[in-house]
Amino acid sequence: MRGSNVEQVFAPQPVTVEESDATRERRRLYGQDAHGAESSTRCKQRSACDNNGSNDHVLLPSGHHTSEYIEKTLVTTEPSFTEGLGAVIAKHFAPWPVDVVLSTGPGALILSHCVARAHPSRPIVVYGIKGLVSGHRKVTLPVEFQKLIRPETHVLLIEDLVSTGSTLNLLTNLVEQTGAEVVGVGCLWRRTSVDLGGRPVFSLVSRDFPTYDPPDCPLCKKGVPLNEEFVRRRAHRRPSTIKGPKTP
Repeated sequence: MRGSNVEQVFAPQPVTVEESDATRERRRLYGQDAHGAESSTRCKQRSACDNNGSNDHVLLPSGHHTSEYIEKTLVTTEPSFTEGLGAVIAKHFAPWPVDVVLSTGPGALILSHCVARAHPSRPIVVYGIKGLVSGHRKVTLPVEFQKLIRPETHVLLIEDLVSTGSTLNLLTNLVEQTGAEVVGVGCLWRRTSVDLGGRPVFSLVSRDFPTYDPPDCPLCKKGVPLNEEFVRRRAHRRPSTIKGPKTP
């Protein structure tokens, strides 16, 4: 998706992108719908009702509760569509010099490649690894990337979904510890108005629906059963190999 098609992302209607002949043929063989409303970021959202029929009380991987869940892993499954989304984010941050695009997670990493390719500064792409260190969440850079973020390096953070902002804050701390500068944050979906230290934030979709700590959750107080499906999915993923420092 290039040129005038990029501007369609800003329109209220769903985004439509051009497909290759091979993609159209694949869809014909497998009976899939073409790009259109199904390629809209909004269609990647899945409420618990879609999976449970009536349960709209969802446990998030962060431990918070909410009434909606976004299936963010589906957003970047179409390369041409993702390329267009990355181009829009890159266009917004074009006035800023960017040396490095930094992200975590597979979906955000795919998007960050698309942003880096479209940004006029032609930045490099690196990623951080999320894990637990001594019981606390932390993001670390692989050793081979550590020399790429130095003092005065301009870093653009990319995420697919921003919920609590905790991952972005960890990335920001990681960057600032090296003496580099975070020039902004780009994301597909920003679901809460979190404070990111006054840095420029650009999201393709902004929809503010609340998350709750379990003791304050109104759905818990109403006795609505808790849907733990999405957390169970993550339990099957391979755990991080990051280990905390050895105690003397």
